[in-house]
Amino acid sequence: MTANVTIRIQQADFDIAREISALTRGRTDIGAVVSFSGICRDGDDGSPIAALTLEHYPGMAEAEIARHVETAMSRWPLTGVSVIHRVGRIAPGENIVLVLTASVHRQAAFAGAEFLMDYLKANAPFWKREESGSGTSWVEARHHDDEAAARWTKP
Repeated sequence: MTANVTIRIQQADFDIAREISALTRGRTDIGAVVSFSGICRDGDDGSPIAALTLEHYPGMAEAEIARHVETAMSRWPLTGVSVIHRVGRIAPGENIVLVLTASVHRQAAFAGAEFLMDYLKANAPFWKREESGSGTSWVEARHHDDEAAARWTKP
């Protein structure tokens, strides 16, 4: 059976249960599905935000995500992957990203999901701008996200 792969960048919210169902429908070879959902939180340092606005480079973002999905599928025996990333204005409490990985066994599904999330957090071509009471500002890359992604390139 071939792997089921979905990559979408969209403004609309997504339904996690519906996406898991779509990934696994008709498949009896899947023994594990790992899901990661990223949710907009109310600021990192205690200062509340009104919203995040996410922008991306259309075409390039999808191609880069697809390239990393292919890498994950070559490293682990994944039978399916879904990556859904929202763009536009997102308020605290709303979904931002969903990564689903399916495999015969849980270890591959966990590793694949972690690899893809580390890539998305550190290197995917998305830009975030925070809105707060003091104005708007672009969110800078974080050192710990780069370190998490770098561990996958170590020999």
